[in-house]
Amino acid sequence: TQQEVKMRMMGMAMRVIRTDGFLALYNGLSASLCRQMTYSLTRFAIYETARDRLGQGSQGPPPFYQKVLLGAVGGFTGGFVGTPADMVNVSCSEPDTFPPAPRSYSHALDGMYRVLREEGLKKLFSGATMASSRGALVTVGQLSCYDQAKQLVLATGLLSDNIFTHFLASFIAGGCATFLCQPIDVLKTRLMNSQGEYRGVTHCAMETAKLGPLAFYKGFVPAAIRLIPHTVLTFVFLEQLRKYFGIKVIT
Repeated sequence: TQQEVKMRMMGMAMRVIRTDGFLALYNGLSASLCRQMTYSLTRFAIYETARDRLGQGSQGPPPFYQKVLLGAVGGFTGGFVGTPADMVNVSCSEPDTFPPAPRSYSHALDGMYRVLREEGLKKLFSGATMASSRGALVTVGQLSCYDQAKQLVLATGLLSDNIFTHFLASFIAGGCATFLCQPIDVLKTRLMNSQGEYRGVTHCAMETAKLGPLAFYKGFVPAAIRLIPHTVLTFVFLEQLRKYFGIKVIT
């Protein structure tokens, strides 16, 4: 979220640990969990329900462009639903940015309630456009690309539907998701952190572009370190749960 790069990932981590202790790295954990329980549940429910219905109608996996459209719709909706928790999460991670001190929030629901009461509904959904756009792109990268990667890997006949296939497909999907959503993620976080210096998404994008094209991929390495393992764990556990409960999916 730095406007100008002053500190890289490891330097920032060590600074947080020195100044606030190791547990400060987990500031905003309840908000992050709340965001996942709203954002991820919504996008997974929309995408998988619609995909399975399309697959049943055609007696086979839907084409990739349909998966992309479903991922975009599901992710956009999920991003909007998860915006309040996402805003509080950013607030808890940036203690010097939001008054009053975000660390006084006892949990995510307390943070959302206080923002709603003190700054209004508009502030609670600040950055909703960018959060929804990011949700669409990351869902295309994760869910659509995972299904397509898994389908292509299985089509080679070299691997069966096992945990290694799930790992490989989810690793590819995590890389695709990081590449697709990082520019939007940069703009979204800047808008959520802003104190009125940006006149909307377009102005934020123009100001970021002045720093050079690589400014849109600022934080790419920590984003990949976060998103790829998150994607791998999500789909590996999901596939194991499907097998345990005997759920068959048309991918």
